[in-house]
Amino acid sequence: MRWPLLDQLVFRRGGAGLEVMSEQTQTLRPRYSGASIARSICPYCGVGCGQLVYHRDNRVVSIEGDPESPISAGHLCPKGAASHELVTHPHRLTQIKYRAPYGLEWRDLRLDEAMDMIADRVWASRERGFVEHVDGKPLMQVRTIAHLGGATLDNEENYLIKKLFAAGLGMVAVSNQARI
Repeated sequence: MRWPLLDQLVFRRGGAGLEVMSEQTQTLRPRYSGASIARSICPYCGVGCGQLVYHRDNRVVSIEGDPESPISAGHLCPKGAASHELVTHPHRLTQIKYRAPYGLEWRDLRLDEAMDMIADRVWASRERGFVEHVDGKPLMQVRTIAHLGGATLDNEENYLIKKLFAAGLGMVAVSNQARI
């Protein structure tokens, strides 16, 4: 067995290189060694800090700041630095909590079931409130539903949302919280 401290004393090495490492320490690699990288943007606010998402075998291994990001230059705030747990925390909710109107109990729904319920309700509201004509002129809009986007959406996403909801559904009340 090799003792790094003994090497430093006997061979008068500076203690700043490989001589201070044990064989086990020298074999250590970063947890993302061998993982693929996907560039992403932090989901927590509208700043848009760049992230490198390391993934292996369909699992997120690590998330770090992207040094090539012109916004954050590799730095992340505490929330962004902890975003790895957003997808890997063992207590993360994986089902939707739903309480029926006037109901007293919450129940779990699968995500696909909840999305189908939302789509059905949006479409039913649109059908009830859609106005095709006013005074004989085409209007083609619905005023009974609205959309308020979150602060994490960028300009491009807000543009696409506006196009989808205005042109696709006829919604006139489309806004967002992008105030940064």
